[in-house]
Amino acid sequence: MKPAAFDYVRADSAQAAAELLQQHGEAARILAGGQSLMAVLNMRLAQPALLIDISRSAELSTITVTDGSVRVGAAVTQAQLQAHPDVPPLLALAFPHISHFPIRNRGTVCGSIAHADPSAELPLCLLALRGTVHLRSARARRDVPASDFFTGLLSTARRADELIEAVSFPRPLPDQACGFAEHSRRHGDFALCAVAMVAGPGSLRVAVGGLSDRPQAIDLPALDGPALDDAINELAWSLDVRDDPHTSASTRRHLLRHLARQAYPTTRRST
Repeated sequence: MKPAAFDYVRADSAQAAAELLQQHGEAARILAGGQSLMAVLNMRLAQPALLIDISRSAELSTITVTDGSVRVGAAVTQAQLQAHPDVPPLLALAFPHISHFPIRNRGTVCGSIAHADPSAELPLCLLALRGTVHLRSARARRDVPASDFFTGLLSTARRADELIEAVSFPRPLPDQACGFAEHSRRHGDFALCAVAMVAGPGSLRVAVGGLSDRPQAIDLPALDGPALDDAINELAWSLDVRDDPHTSASTRRHLLRHLARQAYPTTRRST
């Protein structure tokens, strides 16, 4: 299929994009990498009147590293962040599972966060790391924690007049380690189940994707062995997992139990 007719405008700055969103609201969509959006348009699941292209905005194409975080602009591609010397360790583990290099070469980090597919790796990692989404409208900015940003299937807390200007991933703390594992039908497909873990002294954060309508995370003490197995089993049964055309709910729960063992961090990484 082909998309419905739309107007196109290139925005060279975040402010210009925000002003266009203020004017057009739900009738407009942001185009950065287009790897999710164009498929949605071609299937006519969305029929915006205007596409606002930010892909060539120098302002939105930066990766800013501070002592505490890595801030990724809205036009930064997944491949650019993957190749960055300060890519967060959890993302370094997750990137090889994200589709294929040509897709990562065009798809943006913020675009994946905005699309909010419950099986996607980047929303899962943002949640596991307690990251932040930086939103901008024509008149104001606000920061939303990842735990509050994903509200349902392909649904977020972003308002119609807001641009995801950037997302921030916290940098690893001393004595912190991470792990990632996923299972998909073929390499590069969306995960049937994915698990991201972040371990610190006396704590373990477990984030799960692919089992419900959004990524989910729980915080546990530093468990291992049977105690961890019991906690993961309890998590598997607490999620609203349903049968679908791809696999059964029982298979997804089994994958969670198995992948949690693979993703369990066994070493500490210092900064």
